[in-house]
Amino acid sequence: MLLLLGNTPGWADPNSPEHMILMNFPLLVFALSFVVLLLAAFIGDAIRSRVHALNEEERDDFNVVLNATLTLLGLLIGFSFSMAISRYDQRKNYEEAEANAIGTEYSRADLLPAGDAARVRQLLKKYVDQRILFYTTRAQGRLAKINSDTAELQNELWAAIRPPAAANPTSPVVALVVSGMNDVLNSQGYTQAAWWNRIPVAAWGMMAAIAVSCNLLIGYGAHGRDWRTLLIVPVVVSIAFFLISDLDSPRGGAILVAPHNLISLSQSLQAQ
Repeated sequence: MLLLLGNTPGWADPNSPEHMILMNFPLLVFALSFVVLLLAAFIGDAIRSRVHALNEEERDDFNVVLNATLTLLGLLIGFSFSMAISRYDQRKNYEEAEANAIGTEYSRADLLPAGDAARVRQLLKKYVDQRILFYTTRAQGRLAKINSDTAELQNELWAAIRPPAAANPTSPVVALVVSGMNDVLNSQGYTQAAWWNRIPVAAWGMMAAIAVSCNLLIGYGAHGRDWRTLLIVPVVVSIAFFLISDLDSPRGGAILVAPHNLISLSQSLQAQ
């Protein structure tokens, strides 16, 4: 049900989970989940009505199996939701850490010679705007350009502090500036890793398989052909899958990490 997308054009990194999985499209996950799960319930009902219907002696054992399967599905959905929430919180925390690192380094630039300080501040202002673009851009095709520009700015930032560091290699003041710049560059790497850290495809596959099995059992164990009853579980599970995929998708969902801290920092730096 939750298929891998092969070589989709426009994705930034062919090795990242963002490039590989369907869960970047929560609405599609909802629609596909609902159709497949409802079809599974219909198949189970068809097996009951055309192949073999449960008798009273078999129903008790069947109910045990159905309840156990539904319980397992609920646990998997709960664990996956918890994983998605933790990853979403991690992305928010790293956005705040990026803003703090850049703001701190901007202040430490005062410790450099006047010319180098002005150069570092100018580059940091551009860098903040570039990081805001990373968070706010939803079009995957633009990410390659954003990442390239970010890497270029990082090289320029490092090059800007290299001359004063080389001129005063033992100065604790310069070492403080170098350490701050290192935090700025590292924070971007941590952020990127957090955006690639997604719920494993195997976990999605297991949830999908158990959800299909549950709906097959529900359809097979139904006492009669009441389509309204068969709709309940597909709708509920599809909504759960939609919410999990939305939280777990950094760009494709409605629940996104807004770079409030970086925007506030950019406005503060531009006012100076």
